[in-house]
Amino acid sequence: MKGKSIRGLSYIRHRCSYIVVRPNRHVVAIERGVSNMSFPSDLEIARAGKPLPLKDIAAQMGIGEHLLEPYGKSLAKISLDAIDELKSRPKAKYVVVTAITPTPLGEGKTTTTVGLGQAFKHIGKNAIISLRQPSMGPTFGIKGGAAGGGYSQVIPMELLNLHLTGDFHAVTAAHNLLSAMVDNHLHQGNELDLDMDNITWRRVIDVNDRSLRNIIVGLGTKEDGVVRQTGFDITAASEVMAILALSTSLEDMRKRFARIVVGYNTKGEPVTAEQLSAAGSMSVIMRDAIKPNLLQTLENTPVIVHAGPFGNIAHGNSSIIGDMIGIHCGDYLITEAGFGADMGAERFFNIKCRYSGMTPDAAVLVTTVRALKAHSGKYKIVAGKALPPDLLAENPTDVESGGENLRAQIENVKAHGVVPVVAINSFPTDHPSEHDAIRKIAESAGARVALCTHFADGGAGAVELAKAVEAACNETNNFHMLYKDEASLKEKIETVAKTIYGAANVTYSALATKQLKNYTDNGFGHLPVCIAKTHLSISGDASLKGAPKGHTLNVREVRASVGAGFVYPICGDMRTLPGLGTKPAAAIIDFDENGEIVGLS
Repeated sequence: MKGKSIRGLSYIRHRCSYIVVRPNRHVVAIERGVSNMSFPSDLEIARAGKPLPLKDIAAQMGIGEHLLEPYGKSLAKISLDAIDELKSRPKAKYVVVTAITPTPLGEGKTTTTVGLGQAFKHIGKNAIISLRQPSMGPTFGIKGGAAGGGYSQVIPMELLNLHLTGDFHAVTAAHNLLSAMVDNHLHQGNELDLDMDNITWRRVIDVNDRSLRNIIVGLGTKEDGVVRQTGFDITAASEVMAILALSTSLEDMRKRFARIVVGYNTKGEPVTAEQLSAAGSMSVIMRDAIKPNLLQTLENTPVIVHAGPFGNIAHGNSSIIGDMIGIHCGDYLITEAGFGADMGAERFFNIKCRYSGMTPDAAVLVTTVRALKAHSGKYKIVAGKALPPDLLAENPTDVESGGENLRAQIENVKAHGVVPVVAINSFPTDHPSEHDAIRKIAESAGARVALCTHFADGGAGAVELAKAVEAACNETNNFHMLYKDEASLKEKIETVAKTIYGAANVTYSALATKQLKNYTDNGFGHLPVCIAKTHLSISGDASLKGAPKGHTLNVREVRASVGAGFVYPICGDMRTLPGLGTKPAAAIIDFDENGEIVGLS
């Protein structure tokens, strides 16, 4: 059990009492009588890294030191002046990393994104990585951080997962300022005639706290405000966050804030942030947050981290501004889209690319043996619980059965005219026959395939993937969006549902039908759609595994993020503020006797 490579842990299959599921992490094994394996933790690996000065990282990108705004020793913001200064340079190949439908196991999408970015250096190419900033809700909940894993991580890992440069706090403050302006307007006489029963703007907080989902404000004396029911969402679900991610400049962000609809008056007409005189102050709060953050990987590959919109409710992609800078800074710009290809990638193609005008050259689909086995429907997997022993036994038949999900997600990428590359994120409990099964599935569906060991081996473990992506990017690109702006909202919803989700039809509640008509009547019908549904199935039903066909997508409610620029139909019971579990990560995160953070994953 000496040395760096986790592949030395293959004996786990024979020696372990059980293996525990940790989302977005490789296997944590508990051997009989032994609780500590020699492979170091992500935090230990991150701390052992040797970061370069950020001016040297920026120099790799062709960004001068005059464009950096340092935040301590290991973080910096990039001035928006970089956009104009770099725009005449050639554009990098643009690659999005997505995945099969997620399972509680975690498929290692961020780890693969980082590993791929590092791998390009091994084949003589320069890559830039563009990622979302993680929310502290999941960090202190059950999911853990989002810096990657093993030897494919972004550093400093602690700062990335905890506050970073304060962008999330700025989003929270700007959002809640508008909330305060809404309630103050009501208190001061309600000149705009806001309908108390049709105020859609809530409040946000960046922690998991189920008790704040539904609250009453204004209790107390008359001077304490107007009594009404409202609630909190998590900051990542804020429309302010979505606007941050989709803006192309400070001026564009200001215009988008102005268009935010906080509710409707008694005539059914929208009331905006501009009418409440809040958009200017919100923009001032966000003045620094709109600047992307510069970090690096363990192998000193540049990483732009910016914005963190929710993957269920919003579009789940990092910022356009970050990509506008990164696209002129190397040979490849690699970004990541949230959840599976039916979720984040579909929104990347149809929302982010619609507003950025940028065209992807290839898409990487991350998959694992154990996830495809889970999609066979034969195993019950619960985060934090021991894996079913049969899941770890050699069984390529179960991989083939669950492979229908991989086939469907490959088709979802190809439906946009983008070339897919399947990345097999290898685990020590895998078997060669199972890797062969994945390779056959992917190749038969028209995708390139690469086996990766980047968790254990860093960039060297993703060289095969880098070469496959290079070849894919050199193919003729036929990128297109699924629908045009002028299509009706229902046509857009049904196009996504039938083309991407495999639905036979779509039904709408009476409320949803009324809302769609109202949005169309108010001039929002040209906006793209961002369908809020479960991420655990391609369908709208989390219990349907694999690649279900012929089902019905039920739209129960529709909301409009007019400032961000999309309408989001809600299918099922979507939680916009998670709760803490029985044993949240917050219970074990602390300082040790040396003042070092412990318990962060």
